[in-house]
Amino acid sequence: MALRRMDNVGIVVESLDTAIAFFTELGMTLEGRATIEGEWAGRVTGLGHQQVEIAMMVTPDGHSRLELSRFLTPPVVADHRNAPVNALGYLRVMFAVDNLDEVLARLRTRGAQLVGDVVQYEDSYRLCYIRGPEGLLIGLAEQLA
Repeated sequence: MALRRMDNVGIVVESLDTAIAFFTELGMTLEGRATIEGEWAGRVTGLGHQQVEIAMMVTPDGHSRLELSRFLTPPVVADHRNAPVNALGYLRVMFAVDNLDEVLARLRTRGAQLVGDVVQYEDSYRLCYIRGPEGLLIGLAEQLA
């Protein structure tokens, strides 16, 4: 089999510190932080010379990661953070949580806002979407017994 795993999901932000604090509150751990720059990095992204500050966040199980990026150069050219849930392209990241109400309460202290309602799907899940720092769309799912 050629595919081994999904390595990470990348999210571009304006404030790395705010995003790190939010995802830490969610339960992720900062795995590392660095500035990546030079022509070699731009060859991967197609942006030419770039300078990007990144932070790698990891889930408690160690299997999933978010790469948070703050572009210093070149400047950001588009903003999709306020796209509705039916917009084309990448949209959100969904996290499984143990206690949805408790997680929501904690994240609200970091500015999270509920998009719609917390809903229950049959006897399986409680789900919701929130807008996190900088309007990022995040899904939360609590699996029921």
